[in-house]
This record gives sequence, C-alpha cells and structure tokens, in this order.
Amino acid sequence: MPAKVIDGKALAKSVRVALKDRSAIVTEKLGRSPKLAVVLVGEDPASQVYVASKSKMAKRCGIEPVDIKLPADVSDQALQSQLEELSNDETVDGILLQLPLPKGLDEYGALLKIAPDKDVDGLHPANQGLLMRGAKAHRPCTPKGCIELIKEARRDLGHSEDLSGLNAVVVGRSVLVGKPVAFMLLEENCTATVCHSRSKNLEEICADADILVAAVGRPEMLGLSSVKEGAIVIDVGINRLDDGRLVGDVNYEEACEKAAAVTPVPGGVGPMTIAMLLSNTVDAAQDKVA
Repeated sequence: MPAKVIDGKALAKSVRVALKDRSAIVTEKLGRSPKLAVVLVGEDPASQVYVASKSKMAKRCGIEPVDIKLPADVSDQALQSQLEELSNDETVDGILLQLPLPKGLDEYGALLKIAPDKDVDGLHPANQGLLMRGAKAHRPCTPKGCIELIKEARRDLGHSEDLSGLNAVVVGRSVLVGKPVAFMLLEENCTATVCHSRSKNLEEICADADILVAAVGRPEMLGLSSVKEGAIVIDVGINRLDDGRLVGDVNYEEACEKAAAVTPVPGGVGPMTIAMLLSNTVDAAQDKVA
C-alpha cells in the first residue's frame, strides 16, 4: 500500500484556526493583541520571503507582527541593543531573530540578549537547558512541528498518539533540529537514537526505526534501504538541486514504497514550523494573563 502523505499545510491550517480563537481570548484579557517582533539582519532574499510569510500568517491568527530590518553591516553591539530593547518592551510577547545571521556577527551573543520567556523560537540556552530537563519552556518550532506531524500521521493510520516504546532515529545533531527533536521524542517516551556523519552502519540503524526524522541537509541521502516497512518518515531537509527542484534529505519516491506515512518536501515540515512559532507567541502572551 502506498505511503500516506503527511500534509503539513493542512495541519498548519488547522493549528492557525485554533490559534485565532485562542488569540482572541488573550486579546480580550490583555487589552491588546499578542505581539511578535521579527528581527531580520541583511537582505537575504529567502529570509525576506520567509519573514513576510510569518507576518502574513501572524495577522490571520490575530497576532500583531512587528518587522525590524537591520543592515547586514550592523554591529554586534547595535544588534544586541535592539534585542535587549525588545526584551524590555512589555507590549512585545515574542521575539524571533531570523537565522542565519550574516557572516561575522555573534549569533550566540545575540540569542543571549533575548529574554527566555519571549524566545518563541526556543533557541536561548536557558530554554534549551529546560528542554533537556523536561521542564516547561518554549520548544523549538521545527522540532515541535515534527512531533505534531508524527502524531497526525499516527491518527491518520488509526493508531494512538501515544509514542511510548517506539524506536525513533534522528539523522542530524544540530542545535536547531537534531538535538532538540531527540529530546522531545524522549519526552514522548520513545527510544531515541541520534545519528550523524560519523555514525557507522547508518542504513541499518535507520531501517530499524518506527519513526525516522531526517535533518542533515544532504539531498536524498536516505533511500529505500534506510526505511523500515510501516515507518513514519519526517523529512526536515530542504535542498535545491542544480535543475531547480527542491528535495528533502530522503528520497521521497523510494521512502513511499515502504513507509506508512511520509512528509513531502516542500509542504511537510515547513508550514508547521511557522504554525508552531505563532503558537509559542500566543502561549507567551497567555502566560501574562494566566
């Protein structure tokens, strides 16, 4: 039987519909809309499109977006000062620093200037540490979206959302996706394995996964021999080939031959990343009136 397509666009839309209602309740209690400040440094075209999309979706959910654009040659001091100012602004509920930053800027130093309770991207070291401890904190958007997509796939397949005991393999160990999604899978009581460029017997390890999350940034690295029969495959990668096509880290056609459910690229993880960012923003505003 062909694999089910895990439709990230449809799931993200349902999340946004629910967020609009939650946002309206928070707005009534706060006396203003939840506010998300997005800081974009430089003129990267892809980042500009992404920020515009976030702002558009935010408005639809009843969230007020504030787009702050800084030149690529901005100093670390000026960038960090801007982030401190937003952190101290009581009317700002969430802050997103669009990454990656232009070369030469101190990304880690900038993230440290974002107040953890407003770090709706979940990248502040304090929030990363709380995630490791299993404590309450904003969860990183892409990993959070991955978990929701896995649960959606389980529902579509007629299974419980409970992931307890399932064997989950994450390919990639970045602080943006690989490491946090592994911790979040552990929170769901999975047996989680993290693989990377130096892992031995990668295909064999992946082929034993009930849940396979690919986040390594290499086009179609994982194919038929890396997928277990009946697995759920979440492809975080997005790579542009020389012919202009966008593909993931997984060979989609081959994965569909064995997996029970697979996310497409594009249209899988990407829409959910934005939806989780907006969800975290409403959560941050809601915490002020809880």
